[in-house]
Amino acid sequence: MLFSMSCRVSLSLIRLALPRNPTPLSKPVSPTLRTSILLVRSFNSVHSASTLFSMPERSPFVRLPTEVYPVNYGLRLKPDLIDFTFEGKLEAAVEVTQATNQIVMNCADIDIITASFVLEGGEEINATGFNYQNEDEKVTLCFPSTLQKGSGTLKIDFVGELNDKMKGFYRSKYTTPSGEIRYAAVTQFEATDARRAFPCWDEPAIKATFDITLIVLKDRVALSNMNVIDRKPYPEEPNLVEVKFATTPIMSTYLVAFVIGEYDFVESQSSDGVTVRVYTPVGKAEQGKFALEVATKTLPFYKDYFNVPYPLPKIDLIAIADFAAGAMENWGLVTYRETALLIDPKNSCASSRQWVALVVGHELAHQWFGNLVTMEWWTHLWLNEGFASWIEYLCVDHCFPEYDIWTQFVSADYTRALDLDALDNSHPIEVDVGHPSEVDEIFDAISYSKGASVIRMLHNYIGDEDFRKGMNAYLLKFQHKNAFTEDLWECLEQASGKPIAAVMNSWTKQMGFPIIVVDQEQHGSDRVLKISQKKFCASGPHNGEDCPSWMVPISICTSEDPSCTKIKVLLDQPETTVTIPNVAPDHWIKINPGTVGFYRIQYSSAMLESVLPGIRDLTLLPVDRLGLQNDLFSLARAGMISTVEVLKVMEAFVNEPNYTVWSDLSCNLGVLSSLLSHTDFHEDIQEFIRDLFTPIGLKLGWDSKPGEGHLDALLRGLVLGKLGKAGHKATLEEARRRFKEHVEGKQILSADLRSPVYLTVLKHGDSTTLDTMLKLHKQADMQEEKNRIERVLGAIPAPDLIQRVLNFALSEEVRPQDTVSVIGGVAGSSKQGRKAAWKFVKDNWEELHNRYQGGFLISRLIKLTVDGFAIDKMAAEVKSFFESHHAPAAERTVQQCCENILLNTAWLKRDADDIHHYMLQRKAPPV
Repeated sequence: MLFSMSCRVSLSLIRLALPRNPTPLSKPVSPTLRTSILLVRSFNSVHSASTLFSMPERSPFVRLPTEVYPVNYGLRLKPDLIDFTFEGKLEAAVEVTQATNQIVMNCADIDIITASFVLEGGEEINATGFNYQNEDEKVTLCFPSTLQKGSGTLKIDFVGELNDKMKGFYRSKYTTPSGEIRYAAVTQFEATDARRAFPCWDEPAIKATFDITLIVLKDRVALSNMNVIDRKPYPEEPNLVEVKFATTPIMSTYLVAFVIGEYDFVESQSSDGVTVRVYTPVGKAEQGKFALEVATKTLPFYKDYFNVPYPLPKIDLIAIADFAAGAMENWGLVTYRETALLIDPKNSCASSRQWVALVVGHELAHQWFGNLVTMEWWTHLWLNEGFASWIEYLCVDHCFPEYDIWTQFVSADYTRALDLDALDNSHPIEVDVGHPSEVDEIFDAISYSKGASVIRMLHNYIGDEDFRKGMNAYLLKFQHKNAFTEDLWECLEQASGKPIAAVMNSWTKQMGFPIIVVDQEQHGSDRVLKISQKKFCASGPHNGEDCPSWMVPISICTSEDPSCTKIKVLLDQPETTVTIPNVAPDHWIKINPGTVGFYRIQYSSAMLESVLPGIRDLTLLPVDRLGLQNDLFSLARAGMISTVEVLKVMEAFVNEPNYTVWSDLSCNLGVLSSLLSHTDFHEDIQEFIRDLFTPIGLKLGWDSKPGEGHLDALLRGLVLGKLGKAGHKATLEEARRRFKEHVEGKQILSADLRSPVYLTVLKHGDSTTLDTMLKLHKQADMQEEKNRIERVLGAIPAPDLIQRVLNFALSEEVRPQDTVSVIGGVAGSSKQGRKAAWKFVKDNWEELHNRYQGGFLISRLIKLTVDGFAIDKMAAEVKSFFESHHAPAAERTVQQCCENILLNTAWLKRDADDIHHYMLQRKAPPV
């Protein structure tokens, strides 16, 4: 599964939430079904201790017993898209391994009407009670006599609700081309929500095959993991059809999927004969063509890379209107947010195309890594997600080499993971997970981005050939089974002959990472480096007694050939000395070329001085210019160097041509600008930004030139947005002129210019600007355009208008999953916005928590709202609020935010005066 992102050029990942649409049910549940549900519930309450007595404390989590396990699920579902309910029949072929008089399964928000068991050749035994353990989302079926060892059939009739929480079997609202509001029935089961659609053994290691039948309106599209093998009229109701799907391979419950709704599609075949379809809203088939092209290129790429064929006859990719995650890798039926799948040739920007390519690459990688071989338990989730988050870049680099995607990886994933992992409140990549409610907390940047970064480092350490050999052995050995992290290390170790487990355990089983401290001496024609490691902390170097250490693959290059590694060492102790032969005294040395090793570097002053000209004259590779600047910025935030030193280095980037380097620089200046919004010289940092970005802005201009490509479009949008937001006069005037022409329909803005223009006019706009923007939002037919507007609305400066934007965030106009980016946009735009957003979140906490209960979007909302504060008392206020307003899925996020607020406060106290003095000095006329 992939987090959604506001825009993954800045790539802030959000993963599966369990949001709830606050809209009430449009129609009540039908009286007949309502009566049967009430009858069932009253029966259940008699049979269920946990219904009568709520436990004050959760008992220790226990996985399902193993006396009975499923071999095949025969599942029939009949959803009602008017009453938002469904009826279900389960006939599961099971094995009883030990005589028992009960069967324990997962079950949540489902009411069982009848249950029985038939041993092969025996008599049917009806269950006499259903004991629901609601806290643990389990049900125990009690039988009057013992179920003997052997094969049998478990039959269950049940009913449930098509909920509005974007989890389990839920409803998704859409508008038909004629303007009518309708609903689709769709699924989202990862991590533990298949149990909301049918009673099941909802653990990744309990695999079975599935025979799924859906009873649906005959004018609706019905999809599941496999191809349709039969479609016939439903005898009881002439407007319905019964759609039967082929038997699935053996698979985990979280990968089962079904969708019922109205869709168009585009279709193709991959070169290895797999049918690929992209399903879009009706009338938008054209918008599925780009994803179709990516998918048909990607399947053969992975088949070749893993040397294992795709095991299903077809794969469908479908855009779902209400969808919390970015996408979900259900085997053979991958579900996506509309913005992660649909591309309009005229109205989609370059960053959206890139985002779609990455998300398709990510989800299709899971068809092998996750679906064919599945983690044994959620503790190993990182391996699924970290691996897919790494290989999506490999895949996009193969399909679109012009994207320079690996440089973007460093800005989007690698540095983001370093920032989070430097906190005291980070966590190891591999976290013991017990109760299902704990799973959502680990769908974060450590599992995804740090996971991807250490796999990239591992791939580099092993080499591509041995890495592929090990991957192939792993997939063949564990196909259709479950595996632990250690199983992969073993296969890679055998393929490479290197100590993979020992190296990788130091990165996955302990949190944090090292800072590599480097000094040098010239001995004749040799350069001697003294290299040491200690834990890097966001608050400064680790000075504790028990300092952890890592097994660190270190590469070194010189100015003679910056793209070629001259020497590699494995630093497996606190310090070492490395001699590099034949390095002239005037040549510089660079540690970690390619910025692949997951660590920060602190050079001695002399070494840093010698390598800095490589930024200005561009002899350092883009990825290394980026890495060097990012390390220095991080060291300044940790108080290990002065922020002024970093500002001086930033000024050396005035000749920088690379989009991703500018993107990372822009991001760090954004952090600094946010910090200095707490001072009375905030305007000075805006002037610094204008000075730094003006030359590249002039060079690029507003309109694309012949021969420009993808990265030029991204860079132009970034630079104009930065200049516009910082109040660059010429940029503001041109943005207003172009905006007026766009609104009047005289000259429509190109998709790549819309975000920077919208941001600029709003940042310096009034109520008329906001009205115009909300009108554009209402008229937009494309979710991408709606999201583009939603993300920048918060830039409006006036307090009363900020409040309007916040109220708009919770209105019917904004899809439930997108409310977070509207509120986050307000908080990120100004000091006033941050205060207003935090007050709004507190005032509306009940509704917001209800909507996103237990999911990752609540963590995302908290982080976006409070992370930018820089006053001690705010950390206490945030902590106090969440002590009385519990958000279990966001506990770690709250701790991280409080830590960040205190770090910001310390940074400001430490460096504000120096920064102010430097800014004044820059403005002073030369003597």
